[in-house]
Amino acid sequence: METKKAIGALAALAQESRLKIFRLLIQYGTDGLSAGKISKLAKIPNSSLSFHLKELTYTGLISACQQGRFLFYSANFAIMTDLISFLTENCCNGLCNPICNPISQKSVKTNK
Repeated sequence: METKKAIGALAALAQESRLKIFRLLIQYGTDGLSAGKISKLAKIPNSSLSFHLKELTYTGLISACQQGRFLFYSANFAIMTDLISFLTENCCNGLCNPICNPISQKSVKTNK
């Protein structure tokens, strides 16, 4: 991933509503959700939802697919993976141990 694209993606996610939408769409996988369902589940009014969806779509983090009268939005897992790889490509100079490997983080327990 190019630095400019990573900055755009991170900037898009650095807003509470857009981060909430993106995390919600990650939960629903490739099936995605309709805009109405996103609005309801994320508790974001339709009046501002379209703006946030446009911003996330512009960066490539999500994509829209028309099905009948409805647009279904889904997370772009390839872009998400590219962003995570970009952020961690130089981790520990390529000698990562399990504690800092982003993929194994879910299994690591911390005492916070």
